[in-house]
Amino acid sequence: MKRIRHNDMVLDTARFARLDENECIKIHHASLELLERVGVRLHLQEAVDMLIKAGAQVTDDNLVRVPHALVEKALETALKYVVLYDRHGNAAMPLEGYRCYYGPGSDTLNIIDHRTGERRKPLLQDVEEGTRLCDALPHIDFVMSMVLPMDIDPSIADTYQMEAMLSNTTKPIIMVSYELQGLVDAVEMAEAVAGGTEALQRNPFVTCYINAVSGLVHNKEALQKLLYLSEKGLPSLYIPSSTSGITSPMTPAGAAALDNAGVLVGLVLSQLKRAGAPFVMPGMQPSPMDMRTMVPAYVDPERGILQGLAHLYGLPAFGLGGVSDAKVVDQQAAAEAALTLLAEALVGGNIVHDLGYLESGLTFSFAQLVICDEIVSWAEAFFKRVEVSDETLAVDVIAQVGPEGQYLKTDHTRRHYRQAWYPQLFERDNYETWVKKGRKTLGERAAEMVTDILATHHPEPLPDDVRKRLRKIVERAESRKEKA
Repeated sequence: MKRIRHNDMVLDTARFARLDENECIKIHHASLELLERVGVRLHLQEAVDMLIKAGAQVTDDNLVRVPHALVEKALETALKYVVLYDRHGNAAMPLEGYRCYYGPGSDTLNIIDHRTGERRKPLLQDVEEGTRLCDALPHIDFVMSMVLPMDIDPSIADTYQMEAMLSNTTKPIIMVSYELQGLVDAVEMAEAVAGGTEALQRNPFVTCYINAVSGLVHNKEALQKLLYLSEKGLPSLYIPSSTSGITSPMTPAGAAALDNAGVLVGLVLSQLKRAGAPFVMPGMQPSPMDMRTMVPAYVDPERGILQGLAHLYGLPAFGLGGVSDAKVVDQQAAAEAALTLLAEALVGGNIVHDLGYLESGLTFSFAQLVICDEIVSWAEAFFKRVEVSDETLAVDVIAQVGPEGQYLKTDHTRRHYRQAWYPQLFERDNYETWVKKGRKTLGERAAEMVTDILATHHPEPLPDDVRKRLRKIVERAESRKEKA
């Protein structure tokens, strides 16, 4: 059993549920009641028309009341087993059950430079370097853009980000687009890399993180992107995201019920557009507003509710972990990253994103991402099933060594010592050796590891003809922007 996310027996004895099945069903029924009693505001006429044709009622132009029968039908047709592939067509991320996969987030407005320790505005080079770093880190499974580069036009930054990610990793990519055209360009790029439209649909290695305003308000761009991906037969991550106490109730159950109503609307629309379209729902509890600071709490212990609903529906969940509300890479940052990553593994968030986030999602840190990679490595070792056999019980070896003996020179130790977990970043030297090595903190060692990886790791390049096609798509976006 090499890695917990590729182990069908993962967490059989360590699963944790915030809610039992009956409580999940109550929240589901509350979401259904909201859809029929309150309705959802849809700012795209195509989506409204699709629901009217399917039997929904509409008032006030775009306030749609969705009958629960449409939800039940959509739950029947949606794929229960979604797979993200790598660039070579290998099944890299089978999204099901309690399997967990880890990666960074997207579009932070600041970055802590690992070379100087200073917080600054990010550049396109940071997207390129961050992608190379993700490509090298063994426990990072997918890539997101991490930062919003400020040295290019923000309206087409998503196209530049996609080119940078495709050029610097073979791992699955979760993109973020600002408008529909950016998503269309990104999919065209991915099709060029995959070898065509059918090849990408058969082995999708890209998907899009789509944010809707809240469970009951769905903006035009989010709906357009959802329907586009569904028609293409590509996975969509549809994430209505409210803030508890502001745009949803303060109570965790009420906030979850409201956002889940939006999830179910997205699911219905995706299945109306194309039955069987792969759909990933949020596994992130709406962030509560800290009423003392008026800052949304990224690292709140109220989590695991929407993952419970995802397991009830049999749908993959997009979770959040490896994050911190701390402003720098410090003790709080490491502690909160560890707590959230462990929690996600226990509740079964399939796609765990935002590793490396600081400052409640406003700042990214490569050093923090490296620390998160080490934490995931530890968690995988912790959750791995313990082998109990004649060989591992070692009764004969114990009898041979005797009460006063030692095991350092035994064949048994030589056979098994490599199976123990050894840190690559966490400190295990004695005090004197640690002093001789410079008394470096975890953050300092992580920054040095980033520098070493960027100096030595060279991702597999794209073929020249594919690279040129991507560049033409970027140049076309630039030309389109200039004419606008």
